[in-house]
Amino acid sequence: MTLPTLGLVGLGKIARDQHIPAIAATGLFELAAVVSPDCATADGIMGGVPSFRSQAEMLAALPGLDAVALCTPPAVRHGLTVEALRAGCHVLIEKPPAATLSELHDLAAEAESARCTLFTAWHSQFNPAVEETRRRLADATIRSVAITWKEDVRRWHPGQDWIFAAGGFGVFDPGINALSILTDILPAPVFVRAADLHVPANRDTPIAATLEMGAAPGSRIGRITADFDFLQQGEQTWSIVIETAAGRLDLTHGGTRLLVDGVPVLAEPDTEYQRIYRHFHRLVTDGASDVDGRPLSLVADACMVGRWHRTDSFDW
Repeated sequence: MTLPTLGLVGLGKIARDQHIPAIAATGLFELAAVVSPDCATADGIMGGVPSFRSQAEMLAALPGLDAVALCTPPAVRHGLTVEALRAGCHVLIEKPPAATLSELHDLAAEAESARCTLFTAWHSQFNPAVEETRRRLADATIRSVAITWKEDVRRWHPGQDWIFAAGGFGVFDPGINALSILTDILPAPVFVRAADLHVPANRDTPIAATLEMGAAPGSRIGRITADFDFLQQGEQTWSIVIETAAGRLDLTHGGTRLLVDGVPVLAEPDTEYQRIYRHFHRLVTDGASDVDGRPLSLVADACMVGRWHRTDSFDW
């Protein structure tokens, strides 16, 4: 059986650490090309896989390419996705899928018009512990949810100035992972009620943020808080604590482990990107799309209702 061909656009840390190994492990797509402004670097990493300096160059050279996976910064994803869809390619977009909600809505319409698959890959949603938590909360009375998502930007995004430029999301780049889990596990929509956003004096996007959220009356969901920090040193913290009428659930390690009343229930190895590529392959086979804008909506709402605070300058 001939595998669908796939071009990987963007060759940063997430592409190297997650996408390339997952493509190889699942064996569902043939990695036909990569796009990187530095072709020499791409050649050194990918061996015999052709590399191109731009997506347009790749699409012109490979007119029969079946799919594209976009791993670029979010600010340029709208234009690249439109270009790929109009070339007849199915598209997987790394999170966050676009810089704005209006761009994401436009991409959904473009995919429908092109009759191509569009998949917004919120990778944290694809952990088995997240799936199990969703199942346990389906009929639960949820008294509170507390998100603590704190990591060191210097460790995970060394020297990547784009993340603090307009459209780069700042601390919401990792924080949106927590919000993608939140919107996936709760049985009702949630809304941002208030937020405090802390932006370094020499940057455009927040380096820390706190959010107050809640659900509509009658939804059996109580107070929801989120604490995001990009300057965490030492142990990195990615946890969601859920207090229900029946007990406590702890989603830890970025949603990969679940404890119920302190007892480990699920601790799976990190296979989320393999699950992503299996899902993408199913979508392509079925001629379907999976476009989820809920996490992006919460970030946009936090920016609309939040109080903005200037903090000390940040330098690498």
